Order: sequence, then C-alpha cells, then structure tokens
Amino acid sequence: MLNVVRRERGSVRAPRRWRRDLWVGFKPYGLGETKPNHYKEIVKTIWENRRNLRYGWRILRKGVCDGCALGVAGFHDWTISGVHLCTTRLNLLKVNTMGALDPAVLADVERLRRMSGKELRDLGRLPVPMVRHRGETGFRRITWDEVLNLVANRLRSTEPDRFALYLTARGLTNEAYYVAQKMTRFLGSANVDNAARVCHAPSTVVLKRMLGVGATTVSYTDVIDSALIVLFGSNVANAQPVFMKYLYLARKRGAKVFVVNPVREPGLDRYWVPSNVESALFGTKMTDEFFGVHTGGDVAFLDGVLKALLGMGGIDDRFVADHTTGFAALATMLEELSWDELERASGATRDDMTRFARLYAAAPSAVLVWSMGITQHEHGSDNVAAIVNLALARGNIGRTGAGLMPIRGHSGVQGGAEMGAYATTLPGSVPITPETAAALSDAYGFAVPDRAGLSAADMIAAAHRGELDVLYSSGGNFLDVLPDPGLVEQSLARVPLRVHQDIVVSSQMLVDPADTVVLLPAATRYEQRDGGTETTTERRIVFSPEIAGTRVGEARSEWEIFAEVAARTDPDRAHLVRFESGQAVREEIARVVPLYSGVERLHDTGDQVQWGGERLCEGGRFPTSDGNARFEVVRPPADTAAGDRFRLSTRRGKQFNTMRFANRDPLTGARRDALLMSAIDADRLGLSDGAPVTVRSAHGELPARVQRAQLRPGNVQVFFPEGNVLLAGGPHDDASGVPDYNALVEIVRR
Repeated sequence: MLNVVRRERGSVRAPRRWRRDLWVGFKPYGLGETKPNHYKEIVKTIWENRRNLRYGWRILRKGVCDGCALGVAGFHDWTISGVHLCTTRLNLLKVNTMGALDPAVLADVERLRRMSGKELRDLGRLPVPMVRHRGETGFRRITWDEVLNLVANRLRSTEPDRFALYLTARGLTNEAYYVAQKMTRFLGSANVDNAARVCHAPSTVVLKRMLGVGATTVSYTDVIDSALIVLFGSNVANAQPVFMKYLYLARKRGAKVFVVNPVREPGLDRYWVPSNVESALFGTKMTDEFFGVHTGGDVAFLDGVLKALLGMGGIDDRFVADHTTGFAALATMLEELSWDELERASGATRDDMTRFARLYAAAPSAVLVWSMGITQHEHGSDNVAAIVNLALARGNIGRTGAGLMPIRGHSGVQGGAEMGAYATTLPGSVPITPETAAALSDAYGFAVPDRAGLSAADMIAAAHRGELDVLYSSGGNFLDVLPDPGLVEQSLARVPLRVHQDIVVSSQMLVDPADTVVLLPAATRYEQRDGGTETTTERRIVFSPEIAGTRVGEARSEWEIFAEVAARTDPDRAHLVRFESGQAVREEIARVVPLYSGVERLHDTGDQVQWGGERLCEGGRFPTSDGNARFEVVRPPADTAAGDRFRLSTRRGKQFNTMRFANRDPLTGARRDALLMSAIDADRLGLSDGAPVTVRSAHGELPARVQRAQLRPGNVQVFFPEGNVLLAGGPHDDASGVPDYNALVEIVRR
C-alpha cells in the first residue's frame, strides 16, 4: 500500500458545552495547588533563550518537537485543532539555542566531575572535536581530519565483533539512525542498539509475536473517540503532557478513564489544561477509577480481570472464535488460579478485579495504554502479553476507538528501531535470519551480519569482560541510564577507544580512558542538513526542516559523521555508504523499508505519512501466518517481598529521560531525594514526612527522605536515575533484553 503524504492539521475540537461534573474546583488555574505552571514556564523559556529568541521562535514554529513521541509539528498536530506547546518542549529549547562552550573548560576533568548533569549542559554546546589520552588531565582540541582518521584507523584494526554503537533517543532523526546502522553493518558488526531497548522493547517483541505488528495499533483520534481509556504503569501527565489534551477531549465526549498503577498520581487525578479556558479555570477530573496494584503485580491483576470476565460471560466469544487462537489454554490456566493467589500477587482485591471486569465489559470500546511501569521489569514481556490478552478478550483491536498503545516518551525510539538501529532486527523491524540478511546484503552491495548483536546492557557487560575495543555512543549516558552505575563506570574505563558524539557534555565522557576518548560535536535535528524525520507513537513519519539560525562551531549532522567514519575506515568501498544529501538518505530508506514509502516525498513542516494507515489489524485481520491473533498463557510471577522488605520502583520528576531540569517535581512536590511511601507504611515504621532514611537493597544503598504519597502499601518509589544505585546490572527480561528497574529494599532510619 502506498503511503499518502499529507499536510493538513488536526480538526477535532472540544464540545462547546462545559462539563461542571468534571471540574476540580473554583481555583483559577489551580491557584495554590501542587501542579506545573505552564505560563511561568513560557516566561522562563523566553528568559533562558533571550540571546537567541528569533531562532528559538523559528524552532517552535517550524520544527517537529524533539521531546516525547506525540509528534507536534510547529504548534500543531494532525489530531486536534488549536495550539500545542508543552513544558517538555519548552525545557528542551535552550539545549537547541544556546551557544558554544569554551573548549578550555574541558582541560580539567576533575573539576567537571564535581558538576551536576544540568551544570554540565549549561556549559554550552560542544563546538569542536576533542581528544583525551590515558594519563592526561583533560581534553584538548583536535581537527575533524585528525579525529576521523584516529577513529577509522582503530576500527580498521579491530575485529568487527569488538565494535559496538549505541544511540540515544535525544532528538535523533530517522536519517541518523538509518545511516548509523548501515555504518555498523558495513563494518561487519551486528552490535548496534538504541534507547528503545531500555523502554518499549518488550512491547515491540510481544505485539509482533501476538498480533503480527510491532507498534501502536491505533491513532490519537481513537483515544478521543473511545468509550474507555485505561492507563497501565504510565504517568502521561509527566512524560507526555500533550496527551492530557487528548484525555481532556475524550472526557468531554463522555469517555471513562481508568488507571492501574501502584501510585495514585496527582496529575492523573486532576489536571489543568492551559490551552483550554474551561480546564485552565476550573481544572479537570481526569480519572474515574483507580486500581492500586503492587509493583510487579500487573499480570496477576490482569489474569484476575480475565478470570472474572470468564465467570460473568464477558468474553467476546465471536471475536475470539473468528480472529484468535490459544484462548482455550489461557482459560484453563485462569480456572486453575485461585483468587487468594491473585489477590496476594496483585495487591488488589477480588472485588477490585471483578469491578474492573464488569466496567470493562460494559464499555463498547477501549484503548489500552501503557509505558515503562509495565515494560521495565524482569517479566516485562509477560506484562505486555497480559494487556494484549485483555484487549483480545473483548475484541478491542482493529476498530474505531479500540486498540493498543505502548505510548512513547522520546521522539526517536519508534523510528530508531524501525530504521534497524537495533541489535535484534534489520531495517523495517525485519527479524534477523540468514535469508533476510542476504536480502539486505543484496540491497546494500555488501555482506550484512546474519546474527543478532549486543543489546545496550550487553555492550556494558562485554566492555566489563574486556571484549570491546571501540564503544561509540551517539548521545545518551550509560552512567545514568543503566542499573548499577558503579559497574557501568568500571566497564567504560576498560574500553580502549570510546567515541562520544553529542551536543553537550555528559558525565560518561569524563570517565578516565583506558587509552583514548574522543568527543565529536553533533548538530541538533534543527541544524541537520536537508532536515530530517521522526516517527511518532501513532506510526506517523513527520518531517522537520533544517531551520535557519546561528550554527555552533564545527558541529556536523550526525548522519554525515557516521557515513564519513565508515568511508574512511574502508575507502575502497566508500561509495557504498556515502550519501550526497539528506534527501538521498530518505530515498534509500523508502527503497529498503517499504513501510516508509512516501518518506522521500516529505519536504516541509507538517508533511507526514502514517505507515499502516489510521489503525492496524482493521476488522480483526492480523498479519500473522494464519491471519489470527494469538492469546498467550501468562502466569503471575512469584512475589518475593516478605517481612519488612518493600517493592521498589523508579519514577520520573521534572526531567526528560535522564536530563533533570529541577530538584522538585511540580506534580507531587517531591524533591529528588524523596522516598515515596504510603502513610500506612510510614506510620508502621514511625516515620514522619521528611524523615531521613537509608534505602538498602542487596546491591546498594541510597540516602533519602520520606514523603507520604497515595501508594499501595508494601511499595516505595525513588527517582530515576538516582535510584539506579539500588539496582543490580544483570536481571532483565529474557524476550526483549530490557533491564529490570525494580528491587526489594529495606528502609532504615538514619
């Protein structure tokens, strides 16, 4: 099917009639409440970008947002009318407009190590290539020719399997991801991975396995048109604030919203949408029903809901019979599970699970949304499979207002994996087999490895074993992203050559070199030659043009750097990896990745194509071998919490990924050293708000201060990435490779 290029804006509007039953109260814009102040953020953004206001305005007006993956182009999207401008985008603007740092500040690494991540960013953009050798106190300037030859010479003398490339989700374009994976495979290595590995890898694996598609099955309009939206392990008020406008419109149209989570998030209870007069004045009650579960209790809860559906005759028998396989085995397993077991493992009561089932069965349509509270577990794939089972049981796939949405928090992760910058798939999310590798080899004119490569966590493990000679990072910060930062630092320090390609300084650059560390200054997506594309949560490939404005030093477009490194490493075959322009990259993407046909015709702000159309699996037709979706038997994992140990998970505050913007979370009022705990648990331990404690796991410990929250008793939360010191580096989801970001901890008074 040929994807159609479109440029029209969204047209969905809020019903004019006000809904007093949804009002929070009579405090204009929540005066005095603990909540974000979007208007204040606008003023702050103007001040922070005062030296480059015209360029900043052009980015906002013409660029595609480099924050979350909802995909706002300029001030508009393709779903609803009106202006979109969220706090995440405003917070990131300074990174795109600020000037260059003084290279001399990098001469003293010891001084830089005492700075926070925010202080390092505020030094300014990386303007020139830099190098540091073992035994040197800091970095010195080097020319592009020198640094490219240094990297190429080392790659030329390295066995392909001892080279790995990791890419962040920080504003990277599809073009950069595509050329990066081509470079890696051109050099004979399969070791290319990106930030999708540590967030929605379980979602991609399971959706592909059960439905035949590895992406969101619906569009944002389906959320607005749905009768019921269920959020599992997702705090969209924090991570995807634009999504709150979709929820608001859905609420105005009569939709119900359920939340299944260990924490009753304040931003999901009530929210003030700043661009809507009614919501800005009176606030909006966003959630109808909250179902509290244990961290790791999602499978047990969902199995309980399915068991209740079976008992009340709430299964869509026609859909199950006509469009699925495997339900009989699942039903048998559900009948064997006792309610006592399900209550103990889930943290919810039988009444809770039965009530959810009754309300879910009564809804004519439902969209199920989830995020990293579901995926970042040792059993993340089972969590996702249980959600897919729930959707299939009621036929909530492939029709208006019904489907599955693994909502993305970062603008690059969907496209990064689909471009093949992924250790376990080729471009187009094609599985790696001898046959598919041979087909790609024919397209490229060189041999492509026919095996999976190292995942992000695998790269660090290999580095620790001394099995990597070159580790190339485009953005990101392994020290903040992965569990066990101490082990990560040791691993980075063992790699003979580390290449850090980025727009700003990060702490992982400051780890002492085993031999050599180089810094390559990258252009932002708005500076990328010939513009670039990203892929949104709803599978929409959108174009962001190159935006005129000041340029920083000698920074280069990332796809150009990758292509040049490959060409210099193997000059005799350089013609196979060089591209004349960004347009040439898009043309090759369209040839190699049929899903992305039409990407080569995108040229201006607002141009977009949506692969797969408005929704996938339309009419219950699934792209599997027999045309049917598959139920899977998913048993609840064992709950190992006992005695005074708590189930710990990590959460996000005022931040974008690992980039922290403030010490206080505006949605909860919690500071970065907070330990969120239920009042029941705090009272039992005799801990008041602000009490200093030590959070101790089998792996590490973290000083913290108690903050009471509406949290399921027996569970606690700390902020990411500070809490990573409590997490072991080995546990992961076997099917997808995502690390486990949870632990069992004890709380000790200091």
